[in-house]
Amino acid sequence: MDKKMFFIYNPRAGKSQIKNHLLDIIDIFVKAGYEVTAYPTQAAGDAIRAVRERRKGYDLVVCSGGDGTLDEVVTGMMQCEEKLPIGYVPAGSTNDFANSLGIPKNMKRAANALVNGESFMCDVGAFNQDHFVYVAAFGIFTNISYETKQDVKNILGHTAYLIEGMKSLSSIKSYPLKVTYDDICLEEDFLYGMITNSNSVGGFKGLTGRNVELNDGLFEVTLIRRPSNALELNNIVTALVDRKIHSESIHCFKTSHITIESEQPMAWTLDGEFGGEHNLAVIQNRQKAMEIIIPNKKIK
Repeated sequence: MDKKMFFIYNPRAGKSQIKNHLLDIIDIFVKAGYEVTAYPTQAAGDAIRAVRERRKGYDLVVCSGGDGTLDEVVTGMMQCEEKLPIGYVPAGSTNDFANSLGIPKNMKRAANALVNGESFMCDVGAFNQDHFVYVAAFGIFTNISYETKQDVKNILGHTAYLIEGMKSLSSIKSYPLKVTYDDICLEEDFLYGMITNSNSVGGFKGLTGRNVELNDGLFEVTLIRRPSNALELNNIVTALVDRKIHSESIHCFKTSHITIESEQPMAWTLDGEFGGEHNLAVIQNRQKAMEIIIPNKKIK
C-alpha cells in the first residue's frame, strides 16, 4: 500500500448509522489500496483541528457525517497552505451538498464511488474570516438547523426543518439591511436570505434556482422581503413550498461577491451550523478552491 487516507467521521451523525457500516467502509478503502487512519470526532470543531494538525503525510482526507462535518473538514483544509483532495461519505440527516455532487446516499455505495471517483474542483464560500461549503443564511428558518436537537434530526430528517420553521412563523422578525453586490445596492427589510452553492437546501431541491453550477465562481442568492400583510406572507410560503421562488416578494440573483450590513448583530448559519452574529458579512466566492472526489461519470 502506497496511498494513505485520513478518515474523519462523526459517530453521531444521521441516526449514528456509520457505526453499522464503519468496518465495511474501511474494508472498501483498504481493498482500493489505502492505508487508513480512522478518527472519530469528539466535539463541534474537532474536525477543523484534526485536518489542520494531522493532515501531513496523507494523500487524501475523507470525511463521513452530515454537511456540518464536511464544512469543518473544508474549513480546516482552507486554513492550510498545502491542500489535499477531500472525499465525502454522507451520513447526515439531509446531505444537501452530497446530493448536488451526485454522491450516493447509501454509505457503502458512496465509499465505492469515492475510491473509483474523479477529481472535481469546487467553489468554496468565504464568509468574513470563516468558510462555508454550500450555504450561508440569515433570518427566519436559519436557527432551525442548529437549534434542532441532533436526536430530532435523526428521527425526522429534513422534515425537522419544516416543523421547527412552522413554529417560528407566529413571531416573524425582519432585518433592515444594506445589501451590496456588483453595482447594485438594496436597502430594504428582509426576513430571510441565503447565499448558496448547491442544488438544494434543507433537503429541498429547486429553492436555489435553475442552472446551478458548483464551479462557476457564482453564488445563487435568495432574499425574501418583509411581507406587508397576511396575503403576502401566504404567497411567500406558497412560493417556497411550490419551489417557485421568483415572485415580487423574493429577490433572486447570481454574484461572486456580496456584502450585507445590519444595524444590529444578526445571527448567521453556515452549512446548517451556527456561524455567529455579525453586523457586517463580506461573502466572496473562492472559485475552484476545493478539490473533492465525485463519482466517475463513466462508471454507473
